[in-house]
Amino acid sequence: MIHIHSFVRRQTAQSPFTSWTVKDEELVSRIKAGLPNAEPGYRDGIVLVPINADGFFSAVVTLDADMQLIAEYKARFPGEDPRKVFRAKGCKQPAKTVWAVLYRDYVLAEKSENESQELWELISVNASPTADEKPAPMPPETLIANHFELSGGTATKMTDSDFVKALRESVMYWKDKVMVEPT
Repeated sequence: MIHIHSFVRRQTAQSPFTSWTVKDEELVSRIKAGLPNAEPGYRDGIVLVPINADGFFSAVVTLDADMQLIAEYKARFPGEDPRKVFRAKGCKQPAKTVWAVLYRDYVLAEKSENESQELWELISVNASPTADEKPAPMPPETLIANHFELSGGTATKMTDSDFVKALRESVMYWKDKVMVEPT
């Protein structure tokens, strides 16, 4: 029913992304338990599933004037065009909320990115250090890459007005936040 896509494997303790200490079987079990409370993602075929936060670590930090930013221009994985990336040196924090991002098979099939015959594939795990009731919006750069179908982006299928609304929400959330570069 749920396949853990290789894209999510980049999320390790040493990475600038959410990480966790639970085993794959436990992760899938938590996702299945959260499915009845799933929220729609940014388009049909993508859902955000709330899962138990025990053992998860958030890489999201709120910026302050003394933080030093690190900038890179690199691809997320081989074959993808590079992107601008900004991070801050810091430490991940225990997560208070966690959302699993699942893509349906037909969404991944649009770019032949399916890795299994399962209906759902786990593409990302997004954790927050705060007790948010709703999932954080995707970062503006990710939303833009998806909407304009840039290399590695999954089409949003949003109207221009829906895109502007989503972009506004994203910018307002991420204006003072970045992911950490673990120290």
